[in-house]
Amino acid sequence: MSSFAELGLSRPVLRAIERAGYTAPTPIQAQAIPIALEGKDVIGASQTGTGKTAAFALPIISQMVPDLEPQCLVLEPTRELAAQVEEQMNRFSYYRPLNVVLLHGGVGYGSQVDGLENKPDIVIATPGRLLDHLSRGTMSLRKVKHLVLDEVDRMLDM
Repeated sequence: MSSFAELGLSRPVLRAIERAGYTAPTPIQAQAIPIALEGKDVIGASQTGTGKTAAFALPIISQMVPDLEPQCLVLEPTRELAAQVEEQMNRFSYYRPLNVVLLHGGVGYGSQVDGLENKPDIVIATPGRLLDHLSRGTMSLRKVKHLVLDEVDRMLDM
């Protein structure tokens, strides 16, 4: 596929892609996005810098309907990667009324609990902090429809 429009993404997502300055999908995006838009599971592997985050973020954002509970959970092995993914999710959801919250260690719980109380659609978390919020009852996985295990090889090394 030579353009993002050919992949079947929603108009607001296409506008956000254009706003971000992207012109054509990378191979991982061209392969993964149509499959994800069909609701199928995707396992993707690609070199760093090839657009893997967009490959999972764009179809999720394109299909998501705002709700009162998280519908998407993205697990990242480190807070740095989690913060990068949050930035990309916010960039690609610029024209969608979606709420994204970041959960990671090294910071207090107060602002994270506030973020969860604001009914996020997308939660990006490190495994340890996610478990903390689940055990405290501040986070529910009841309505999660999309689960992304990003950099899972690094999580297994932990």
